[in-house]
Formats: sequence, C-alpha cells, structure tokens
Amino acid sequence: MAGGNPVVDVHTHYVPKGWPDLGPGTPSLRIETEADAVIMLGGREFRRIQADCWDAGTRLADMDSDGIGAQVVSPTPVFFSYAADVTQAVRIARIMNDLALEICAPSPGRLLPMCQVPLQDPDAACAELDRCMAAGHVGVEIGNHVGDSDLDAAGVVTFLQHAGGLGAPVFVHPWDMPGSPRLDRWMAQWLVGMPAETHLSLLAMICGGVFDRVPEALRICFAHGGGSFAFWLGRMENAWHKRHDVIGTSQCPPSHYIGRFFVDSVVFDERALRLLVDTVGSDRVVVGSDYPYPLGERPAAGLVRKASFLDEATREKILAGNARAFLGRNAPQDAG
Repeated sequence: MAGGNPVVDVHTHYVPKGWPDLGPGTPSLRIETEADAVIMLGGREFRRIQADCWDAGTRLADMDSDGIGAQVVSPTPVFFSYAADVTQAVRIARIMNDLALEICAPSPGRLLPMCQVPLQDPDAACAELDRCMAAGHVGVEIGNHVGDSDLDAAGVVTFLQHAGGLGAPVFVHPWDMPGSPRLDRWMAQWLVGMPAETHLSLLAMICGGVFDRVPEALRICFAHGGGSFAFWLGRMENAWHKRHDVIGTSQCPPSHYIGRFFVDSVVFDERALRLLVDTVGSDRVVVGSDYPYPLGERPAAGLVRKASFLDEATREKILAGNARAFLGRNAPQDAG
C-alpha cells in the first residue's frame, strides 16, 4: 500500500488460454499442460508462457506477494497484427479484448484490462476503442509503429486525438523489432532494440509535432522508462536548436513537451531511475514491471520502494498517485 491507496502496476501483459486458431499468418497458442503453453508464429516457437499469463488466481497471488494492489493488464504485443488486413485485424482485436475481460473478471477492482485496436485503420481503431471503453476496459495499449509508419503518421494521430477526446489512457509498447545477424544474439532485440524503439516513438511524438496536434488531455505512457529518451534529451534539444531546418516540425524544443507524457519505472537500476525522475518529473513516473515475463521486475515496484533518493511523498506518487492520474476515472482509489 502507498498512502492508503493500492500500488498500481501499469505495465503487465496477458495471453488468453482460450485463444483460438484463426488461420495462417496469425499467432496461435499450443497448449502443453494446464500451466504451460507456447505462442506460435506459423511453425516457429515465439515464446513459452505459463499460467500467470491467463490465470487470475496466479496473478493475484503474485500481486499479494509483491504488495501490488492493482495491475493494468495489457495484450502481449505479438498479437497486435498490424500487418493483417483490416477485417482480420478487427476480428483479432475483438476476440483478444473480450477474452481480456474474462481474465480480469474474477477481481475487477484489481485486474484492469487494456484493449488493443487495429491501428492500421484509424476508423476501425477508434470504433474498437469506443466499444472496449464501454465494455469495461480502462484504456488501450498500442505498438510504437505500424510497419514503417511511426506515431506521427496521420492515421495514428487521428486515433490519438480520438483517445484524448474520449479520455482513454494510451500505453505505448515497443514491438516488431527488426532482426539482423548483429541483433539476433544476446537477446539484443530486447536489450538494444526495445529501448531504441521506445526512444524513437517519443522522438516521433515530439519532432513530428504530434503533441502540438493532440489535446493536452491525452494521457499517454511509454514503456521501459521511455527507452533511452531521458539520457539523450539534451542531444535532441541541441539538434532542435542547431538543425532546426531538419528536425523543426514541432512548434517548441523537445524539453517543452516534458509533462505531456508518463513513463514507467522498469529500468532496474537506481541511477537510471534517478535520471528518469530528474528528467521527466516525479509526477510522470509510474510503476511498471513487465509481469509476467522473464525480463520484468520481481518483486514488482522493488526498485521504487528501495530507491534511497526518493522522499516518501515522491515515492507514494510513483507507487500509486501518478498511476491514478494516468488512468483517470477508471483508476483504483482504495484497497481492492
């Protein structure tokens, strides 16, 4: 608990055990035991998963062990299906989102589902977001790009404008990292590619002028501490002033947009967390764990709880208060 409110973990994922086989080119699930399954892409194993991906009882026990009051439960990004045709992408999103409600139903005050949308089609994406927010989802998780289009693409901006007007919080997660011989070892796609992709999505939001075009009411959060953004904000600022002819799409320099977005805390090192808090502000960092995947933080919120530079008021904001601000009207306000 933090200040009488539940600690809120805004970055966790699910995979529904009841995921159907939707045909060639779509992710499928190979069930091996009651507690084990494999996400398949075609004939290739993508990731082995366990019951903590779909079983509410397992999740709640782990949350109790870690002292987490509530989890925001988002899709595993491999299911986004942005390359599929729109009809199929809508079908996938609807099934995934309806199953998310089933996973969270045993504890609606503690398991808070986020939906996914067919982001390649802004009209379909907006319609699915409307449907899901009416059905009980607390917001939407999107990938950081659609093919070769970043978050400043016209269709994505249209969707973000709609989400801002609707009051739906948006969680941005990197996905579909490119592979190469240099990135296909040492988990480099996850250790280098994911932080770089998240940084790139923030760069697109700022230098692409997206923050100038979306309502200030838009609540948007970037996974994995915003990637490498905090470390390189000064470099972006310098480039904006010295090469404004190249990166001057935004009305203001990058530092002006601090305060327009949240980042999660899953950076694993107190020095990195200090830089993050110093750069984006203590009211813009929320707890994230990446539960239940192996590269996540366990116990969740452990870094925030033990960080020596945080005073108790700031620690409470990061553990609970900032997440309530991000989630808005759907945030848990007291113990579940």
